[in-house]
Amino acid sequence: MIELYYWTTPNGHKITIFLEEAGTPYEIHPVNISTGEQFAASFLSFSPNNRIPAIRDTSPADGGAPLGIFESGAILEYLAEKEGKFLPREARGKYAVLQWLYWQMAGLGPMAGQNHHFVQYAPERIPYAMDRYVKETGRLYGVLDKQLAGRDYIAGDYSIADMACYPWIVPHERQQQNLDDFPDLKRWFNAMAARPAVQRAYEKAKAVNEAATVSPEAHKILFGQTAR
Repeated sequence: MIELYYWTTPNGHKITIFLEEAGTPYEIHPVNISTGEQFAASFLSFSPNNRIPAIRDTSPADGGAPLGIFESGAILEYLAEKEGKFLPREARGKYAVLQWLYWQMAGLGPMAGQNHHFVQYAPERIPYAMDRYVKETGRLYGVLDKQLAGRDYIAGDYSIADMACYPWIVPHERQQQNLDDFPDLKRWFNAMAARPAVQRAYEKAKAVNEAATVSPEAHKILFGQTAR
């Protein structure tokens, strides 16, 4: 059984997509990041960066104690290797997938996240920051669009690279991106949205969190963290 510590963010959606696609037994433990549940000592014991998602595998392959893993990319890689799905075993195919998984982790996610922050949440409008991150998000969309030319999925076959990238494209309108400008990306995006497992994953999100706004109190928790 996989215990999934989860909230309804793009990084959270990555893991529910995998688990639904793979048919892996799991249970969701909601961690409401708007109210500070990510700072609970029990959660920090296996997710020290106080971020979701994280998992606890109660039956790891080595037969030992439950195994906790944080960081969505590491979780996807772990689950793919354990289940033997969505990550090729041979080197060329494996690293074709992993390089795009890491591209998402290091580029698409952080840049789109800053886009969300400065366009949607920042208490003051900073035109330079907004322009910087909207343009960089667009550049990354362009990179992905070129990669998808002539391919059904990012690394050829459906993989954890697709599961990692799709949730960060879902809010494309909030990111001030027009999918019509990226035809191969749009084709892929629509194919992803039509997958039954992806649809089930997003239905799970609705059951966990129906809130659409960030209150002033939640804003302080989400964006006011320091080293303390």
